[in-house]
Amino acid sequence: MSKQLNIGLFGFGCVGQGLYEVLSNSVKFKADFQKICIKHPEKKRILDQQLFTTNKWDILNDPTINTVIELIDDPQDAYIIVTEALKRNKNVVTANKKLVAEHLEELLELQRKHHVSLIHEAAVCGGIPIIRTLEEYYDNERLTSITGIFNGSSNYILTKVFKENQSYQGALEQAQKLGFAETDPTLDVGGFDPKYKLVILALHAFGIILKPKDVLNCGIQNISSIEKNVYDDSSLQIKLTPSIQRLPNGHIQAFVLPQLIGTTHPLYNINNEYNAVIVEGIFSNEQLFIGKGAGAHPTGSAVLSDISALCYDYKYEYKKYYHHQNISLDNSAKIKLYFSGEKQNLEKIFGEDRAIEVENGGVVLAEESIQWVIDHQKQIEALSLFVAQIHNEALVPLQKWLKKYELVYALT
Repeated sequence: MSKQLNIGLFGFGCVGQGLYEVLSNSVKFKADFQKICIKHPEKKRILDQQLFTTNKWDILNDPTINTVIELIDDPQDAYIIVTEALKRNKNVVTANKKLVAEHLEELLELQRKHHVSLIHEAAVCGGIPIIRTLEEYYDNERLTSITGIFNGSSNYILTKVFKENQSYQGALEQAQKLGFAETDPTLDVGGFDPKYKLVILALHAFGIILKPKDVLNCGIQNISSIEKNVYDDSSLQIKLTPSIQRLPNGHIQAFVLPQLIGTTHPLYNINNEYNAVIVEGIFSNEQLFIGKGAGAHPTGSAVLSDISALCYDYKYEYKKYYHHQNISLDNSAKIKLYFSGEKQNLEKIFGEDRAIEVENGGVVLAEESIQWVIDHQKQIEALSLFVAQIHNEALVPLQKWLKKYELVYALT
C-alpha cells in the first residue's frame, strides 16, 4: 500500500512548476505540497503566496513534512538542504549530480544511520531510468563496462557541428537559447557534468566510490575545423563519452573524453539532446538505453518516478558497494588517442616530427595511459589542444585520412 507523502519542495522553476502540476492533478499519487522554498519572492506565482517561503528551515524543521524534493541549481545550498533533511529523518529526491558525486560516502552513511532514502535518478541522464536498472536488473551481474552520452547539451552542439555544418560557437549559442546549455557552459562542454554522472554510476554499477577530482575529464571546447574535415572525408564523428572499464586485473579505469567513432558504432546516430547508456555485462552482453537528457520534461519525469518509488518506501540497496570485492581506480592502462591543434603546439608535448601537418593545423596519434593525460592536462589545455579517444573501428579510416597529408608533407 502506498503511503501519504507530505512534500517540501525546494525550487519552483520550470522543473518544479511542471512537477507540481503533474502531482497536483494525479489520481495515483498520494502527495501533498506543504511548503515550497523559493529564492525570489518578488516573482509572480501561480499558487497561493501562503504556500511559499524563502526560509529553508520552515521546511527542514517541520515534523509533518516527510519528503524533501531538491531542485535548485546551487550545489552548496543543496548540500545543506539534503544533509539536514536526511538528519531529520526525511526522505529526499534530488537532481543535483554534483552534490551527489562529491559527497557520496557521507550521503550513504546518513541514509544508513537515519534509515531514510535518498533517490537521485533525475541526476543522471534525464529520462533514462539507468540507476534503478543497475540497482535492480543488474544487481548480481558482473558488469564489464559502462559508456555512452551523458550530457545532452554537448551532444546537441556536436550534432549541429557535424550534421548541420554549424560552427562550434554558433551551435553553442543555439544550445544556450534553447536552454540546453548554461550561460557559462563549462560544466557541459568541459566534461564536468558527465564526470559527476559517471561517478554516481560507478557506485551503482561497480560498487566503488570515486572522487571526482581523481577522474579525468577533457571536453569539446577545443574542437576545430580539423575534426570537421575528418568527418567530411571519412564520416568519423566525435561524441563526448564517459567510460568505466573493468580491467584484466579486476580494477577499473574511468574517464571522460571525446571519442572518434565510426558509422557502425551504437552512439553514431544518437543526436541532438538525446543521451544514451551502453551497459555491458559478462552474461547480458551489450545493452543500449536511449532517452532525452536535456530539458525540463525529461528531468521532471525522472523526479516523478522517484517520488512514485518513495510512495512504496523504495531505497537503493547498494548491493555491489556493500558486498563488492576490493577494487580501485587504475589509470595505468593505455588507450589510443588523437590530438589536434597548431602543429608547433603539438611539438611542444610530443617533440618534432611527431605531428602530421594537415589543413589548419596538425594531428598526432598516440597510445598513452590515462595517467599520462592527467599529468599533461594543464599543458594540453594551455596549448588549446583537442584530445579524443580513438575507438577501434575508427583507427583504420583515420589513418587512411592522415595518409594523404603525410604524402603531401613528405613531398614538400
